[in-house]
Amino acid sequence: MSVKAGIVSELTESIRGLIRDIPDYPKPGIVFKDITPLLGDHQAFTAVVDALAEGHDADKIVGIEARGFILAAPVAYRCGAGFVPVRKKGKLPSLTHEASYDLEYGSATIEVHQDAFAPGERVLVVDDVLATGGTARAAVELIRSAGAEVVGVSVLMELAFLKGRERLADVNLRSLLVV
Repeated sequence: MSVKAGIVSELTESIRGLIRDIPDYPKPGIVFKDITPLLGDHQAFTAVVDALAEGHDADKIVGIEARGFILAAPVAYRCGAGFVPVRKKGKLPSLTHEASYDLEYGSATIEVHQDAFAPGERVLVVDDVLATGGTARAAVELIRSAGAEVVGVSVLMELAFLKGRERLADVNLRSLLVV
């Protein structure tokens, strides 16, 4: 095993140990993945931010509301890039582009400011969990509609059984933990 493979395996186990399952939240039948223990562990949080940022050359880092903000802002700092929030409909104060999508337990609409990206800018999307892929797919479409290039999607955790990866087949996807 290479040193890098060992470090990745160690990080994966660290992440796994710091995420707790909350059954029936936000509604019956859903098992919520609570990342707050991970966020409270400085060493693990730093390692996660570094891993999400690794190897990406981006002008802007998109964080998807709300937990994606927590991860994307330090990734932007680490990459020397700007941070762009993608928010739920009605939360941004200026003119926006919007995209609607389905979730594993409903549907939603996200927005980004119309002036968030310049044509040709390289953009990395960062979020906490990839579930059905609807939110990430909508963010990718918002970025592309602005004329920017999506260089990848980096997530803390992928829920493989929901097959969200299939909706992002045309995007470089990095998941630090697959469950």
